[in-house]
Amino acid sequence: MTQTTIKFLLNNELHSVENFDPNTTVLNYLRNDLNRCGTKEGCASGDCGACTVVVGELENGKVRYKSINSCITFLPALHGKQLLTVEDLKQGDQLHPAQQAIVDCHGSQCGFCTPGFVMSLYALNKNHPSPSKDEAMEALSGNLCRCTGYRPIVDAALNMGSYPSCQTTEPSTTEQLQAINDGCTATLSNSVSHYFSPTSIDELAQLLIDYPKARLLAGGTDLALEVTQFHRDLSTIVYVGNVAELKTVTETESSLVIGSAVTYNQCVERLEQEYPELGEMIERLGSLQIRNQGTIGGNIGNASPIGDMPPVLIALDATMTLRRGHNTRTIKVADYFHDYKVTDLKPNEFIQSIEVPKAKPGHVLKIYKISKRIDDDISAILGALYFHIENQKVQTFTAAFGGMAAIPKRALHCEAALQGQPWNELNVESAMQALELDFKPLSDVRASAEYRMDVAKNLLMKSFLEINQSVGQQKTATRVTGYA
Repeated sequence: MTQTTIKFLLNNELHSVENFDPNTTVLNYLRNDLNRCGTKEGCASGDCGACTVVVGELENGKVRYKSINSCITFLPALHGKQLLTVEDLKQGDQLHPAQQAIVDCHGSQCGFCTPGFVMSLYALNKNHPSPSKDEAMEALSGNLCRCTGYRPIVDAALNMGSYPSCQTTEPSTTEQLQAINDGCTATLSNSVSHYFSPTSIDELAQLLIDYPKARLLAGGTDLALEVTQFHRDLSTIVYVGNVAELKTVTETESSLVIGSAVTYNQCVERLEQEYPELGEMIERLGSLQIRNQGTIGGNIGNASPIGDMPPVLIALDATMTLRRGHNTRTIKVADYFHDYKVTDLKPNEFIQSIEVPKAKPGHVLKIYKISKRIDDDISAILGALYFHIENQKVQTFTAAFGGMAAIPKRALHCEAALQGQPWNELNVESAMQALELDFKPLSDVRASAEYRMDVAKNLLMKSFLEINQSVGQQKTATRVTGYA
């Protein structure tokens, strides 16, 4: 069945939208159509957090709350969810703890960014009523204060738990959301653009056959920029975020199978158990708001040469399942990228899942993200190096880089220079020089070609020093404790 109306809860009231442009962002709808002007536009690209709102979404029968950037979220993506803005927090004369703490800790200066901070604090309060400093810093990582007022805002985050709780949702929220999520494909159209939100993978496959030029929408953290930054209209949008089969993480004996609509924050804990370095990298990939929406499938499908996940997946020899109609095929992630924004994806085909091999004993993964800011910034270079070193000899070695070419790709000459060789500085230096045969990087606003090549080489040497230091520490610990 199909319904031509988008339905969501605006705070606790059912809100319906029909005959409306699906290219409209949540931010513009709030400000221009609902006159809810508390939510601000700072960048229209998901960087500053001034537009932060909170969305409640059903997960395993419960409502999970998360902060998102409303400036890069399309309105119809709210279907079946609950939307909360800064106008919804105050209950009568009582401010929400997030608001009262900002007041008492003097966390508002010019005030422009304050609503976004308040909503990030609100989501933090929902998930961690008495947050640690690390949890507070993560929650605020996607909000910028141009008045440099971070200390009192962090103080507010840490003091929220001392205020009386303020319930801003009704007990019936879960039932209302369950009623909206009735399994029907939701659509929204005006005379020019069309939006579809299928709920099953079969419906999705058929929609892409019926609309071969449709643009797939997952988190929209990059796709939405075509509308907000380049002022284009997308004629047909197919949203994958409500397709149940694409939102699962399953395990086999040897791998993790991640659906292409699984967000970073939904899979980071499991990935981190296998590869702690990957968990650390994902924390730097973007703000909490971005990780609440962005997906690994989208990061691959976008085919950016500076996407952070593809080099890691290539180094780990990950595979992906592609589907067209009822047919599927499996390829290596490394084989997906052909040229700049040119991939192996066939017409009507979509990414169904990504299969990540589990960590292997004796193997070491090193990931290095080089960016101008430590957090919430685009990479100039990302290097992923995967080693198996035994008896001081390189048994296997895979290296992949982003930002060094038109696509993320392996450094085959570099790998060959180390493969089967003794693990020593001389051979590592030879592998460093071999990188010049693998890449001819370009200069752009993020880095010069010379800088990229020098850094890529140095990352290989850095991995050598770190691995040797780790081995040395393990040997010292064995001598001290007597245990291997």
